[in-house]
Amino acid sequence: VCRRRHLCVSLSFLCRKTTQKSSPTNTKNNGKRRERERLSSNHQTLTTTKKKMVKLTMIARVLDGLPLAEGLDTDATLDLEYYKQQAKTLFKKLSSGAVPPSRMSYESGEYFMHYVIENGVCYLTLCDRNYPKKLAYSYLEELQREFADKHGATVDSVARPYAFIKFDTFIQKTKKLYSDQRTQRNLDKLNEDLHDIQSIMTRNINDVLEQGERLDRVENMSGNLAMESKKYAKKAKDLSRQALIQKYMPVIVLVGLFIFVYGFRRFFKAA
Repeated sequence: VCRRRHLCVSLSFLCRKTTQKSSPTNTKNNGKRRERERLSSNHQTLTTTKKKMVKLTMIARVLDGLPLAEGLDTDATLDLEYYKQQAKTLFKKLSSGAVPPSRMSYESGEYFMHYVIENGVCYLTLCDRNYPKKLAYSYLEELQREFADKHGATVDSVARPYAFIKFDTFIQKTKKLYSDQRTQRNLDKLNEDLHDIQSIMTRNINDVLEQGERLDRVENMSGNLAMESKKYAKKAKDLSRQALIQKYMPVIVLVGLFIFVYGFRRFFKAA
């Protein structure tokens, strides 16, 4: 019994000693793990914040869809050419048909396109889906005010694309201000009651472009039908003319021959 008691006491002492030795190590490991989790959380927050920003900005004349300025790409990892082509196609659609809405949002894959039209100029931006609509339109309105003040008087007279490409400097500066929606400046703008933001319609860009393509196909078909109708009308006139000639040609030949013979005989009688 004494041996058993002595053995139990020894084992209990060893367990307490091992626990005391391992506790600092565990505490250190737990601290490292918490630090890694904190850094990972910060990285995810920064990544999310970086993702929720303006990706592309384009300015065009509504009358003919002529591009006037563009925010040059600053992130080489993004391939935005597909969305640029969508924007250019949208500009052409806005320049044809009925008067477009002054504000509109379009869903395009993982992004949203927002545009503002003022004084015949369209200001368009491509943003992450989760980027607040209020900030997007506030950004466009800020660009609109500066562009109208600097170049509004000469917009109608330019003929070459990207005549105001130097406006990119202001675009980049303004885009940085709107890149982080958590700044006090942007939080204040989110709390502002901007002009009819909630009433702005959102549509799918592919539906709009496909609808435009269908309209173009209908117009092409109508044009082709008109050309074919003209061809058939011309052929019908030719056939009608030929039928008249075939019908009256014998009579004309006989009358002509009679006149010739009659005139020939009178000429010889007179001689």
